[in-house]
Amino acid sequence: MQQPLAALPQELRDLAAADPPGCWPETQWRHLIHAGAARWNIPRDFHGDGWTSLQLLHAYRDIARGSLVAAFLLTQRNAACQRIDSSPNDTARQQLLTALARNEFFATVGISHLTTSRQHLPIPSVVATPLNSGRYRLDGCIPWASGASHAQVLVTGGTLADGRQLLAAVNTRTPGVKIHPPTPLLGLSESCTGVVELHGVEVTPTDLLHGPVEKVMSVSGGGAGSFSTTAVALGAALGTLDQLAPEARQNPGLRRYLEPLEAEASHINSDLVAAAGAAAHPLHGHPDQLRHRANSLAIRAAQVWLAATKGAGYTLGHPAERAVRESLFFLVWSCPQSVLESHLQDLCGLPA
Repeated sequence: MQQPLAALPQELRDLAAADPPGCWPETQWRHLIHAGAARWNIPRDFHGDGWTSLQLLHAYRDIARGSLVAAFLLTQRNAACQRIDSSPNDTARQQLLTALARNEFFATVGISHLTTSRQHLPIPSVVATPLNSGRYRLDGCIPWASGASHAQVLVTGGTLADGRQLLAAVNTRTPGVKIHPPTPLLGLSESCTGVVELHGVEVTPTDLLHGPVEKVMSVSGGGAGSFSTTAVALGAALGTLDQLAPEARQNPGLRRYLEPLEAEASHINSDLVAAAGAAAHPLHGHPDQLRHRANSLAIRAAQVWLAATKGAGYTLGHPAERAVRESLFFLVWSCPQSVLESHLQDLCGLPA
């Protein structure tokens, strides 16, 4: 990790406080790009920095420590990069990754309908229909795409009649792409997350990244509950603890509550680093268990901060109030069934 990034949490926290609520975090994003974020996860062959997965985990953690929305948007952009890089389509890799490393445009993903969202529906959310000459047509609704209105490329996919799936890099200016206004959210509305409709959108062989194959997300890299989502949750918890610390200095009685949370964060961080470097060694926990622990810490730390601030923290716009709302994001973001069930067991007081 480059030393200049050590200042990112506080710098992003200051920028987040100054940005208008609910608006695209332009100054925060520009600050990340200035720090080199556009190159971090791009291979050196495409003019990137080729960071290791462990370096990226540290970055996600530290960015989320200062601004959860900035970290979240970077994960969505990098998820698009990852799925482009893992593609056998060398033409797409060369054209898109080189441009992304230079920050020529913003890319994002709309893939939750292929993993955790709307899987219960009898008809796929997005239907892929084969055409001639290796082309496909996409029709349907992408329920969640963050930053789509600011993106030039949307990595998304659809399901064929035989159940196979594909992923493609869709130019958002392609005829038939309709980006809806962002959906107002409980927290992180600044991410400009919303619905994208696809009406007869043509995918050419140049656009096709993966498939058609069974369960395309399992061959394209990443996935719900990956270590990066855990790093972001841990970073959000650490950011809350950073801001709870001044309350504890003014009220020493709070130390008995802050210190165990800080120790818990330290243990999660150590286990995350060890697990990420050792394919989830049993000593350090399964990825889903780490995700549950980090999520739980982020949610509990925010509520402790709110309680410590008393009535002031319950006022709309107070950072503790915002932290509580944003922490609930971890109950729904990229949350595989096992992690969701662990949270529901906690909330209902059921044994694990």
